[in-house]
Amino acid sequence: MKKLFRSIFKGILLLVILTVVLNAAVVITGALNMEQNYDSSSGKNADCILVLGAAVRPDGTPSGALKSRLNKAIELYEAGAAPKLLLSGDNGQTNYNEVEVMKNYVLAAGIPSSDIFLDHAGFSTYESIYRAKAVFQVKRPVIVTQKYHEYRAVFTARMLGLSPVGVPCSTSFSSNSTSQDVREYFARCKAVFQCIAKPDPTYLGTAIPISGDGTASW
Repeated sequence: MKKLFRSIFKGILLLVILTVVLNAAVVITGALNMEQNYDSSSGKNADCILVLGAAVRPDGTPSGALKSRLNKAIELYEAGAAPKLLLSGDNGQTNYNEVEVMKNYVLAAGIPSSDIFLDHAGFSTYESIYRAKAVFQVKRPVIVTQKYHEYRAVFTARMLGLSPVGVPCSTSFSSNSTSQDVREYFARCKAVFQCIAKPDPTYLGTAIPISGDGTASW
């Protein structure tokens, strides 16, 4: 029995060490490709601002997390950080459409429709970034999300062959940070294995180059 318990203990210890190492790899990679302030003077020639989706309210307005991401994206667009917005979110059900809410919000802020691209099949961070490259032919995205999530998003983009810059937005909205941190810890581990295996996303489809007219994706 002692040998069995030792084996179990060693297995658990190795698993814990593995998750710590994987998290460290994701966080370090993300941190090295993250900037608090970013504009056209950087010389990095970003081709779009990629906004990752988040929950929307039943009344059709963005949640605090999503609103923060959209506000940062609008600010970056107006500063000349990139010429296009790519709004990627979950529209997997007829009665739930993150992307439509995102589109309406940035249109109300005065962003030209031709500069707004919509990805209705961004069901996860991995799928949003995979499709950004495969469908929208993005190479150098400015990725906007909260900092805790930014590490994983930037890591994924790097692993999929993109040259990203992560620009984190505010986390001032109310949230359960403890459960959020736990989920993100394990999500980072999953991201490493996803980026090694590189599974296809749920949907691909015809290419819609980010260099063109955004309304072609509506």
